[in-house]
Amino acid sequence: MKDKIHPPYQEVLFVDSSSGVKFICGSSVQPKQKETYQGKEYPVVYLSTSSSSHPFFTGSKQFIDTEGRVDKFTKKYAQKKEQVQKAIEKQEESKKEKETPKKKARVVKKKGAEKTEE
Repeated sequence: MKDKIHPPYQEVLFVDSSSGVKFICGSSVQPKQKETYQGKEYPVVYLSTSSSSHPFFTGSKQFIDTEGRVDKFTKKYAQKKEQVQKAIEKQEESKKEKETPKKKARVVKKKGAEKTEE
């Protein structure tokens, strides 16, 4: 490693401000505040949430999904699928109309009256 380009790695005290839990972890964070913990002074970083207060890790709040996620997905994209299907059908109909030649009426002129033949 090159000298003088990496921040110093040190033990840092992390404090969860919502639950008050403190833990020491190695980090290159350079906080200005210091606090004494278990008889030793550490640089301190205050966290809004950590594993001790986050609902996912504590299990205090659980997200209850009334409909399954797969059901939501199918319901949401079923309409899109129908729209695409209709568009494809429309294209096929227009192709068929273009492929089959339309019979044109022929105008036959006779003395006195015009007749149309198909």
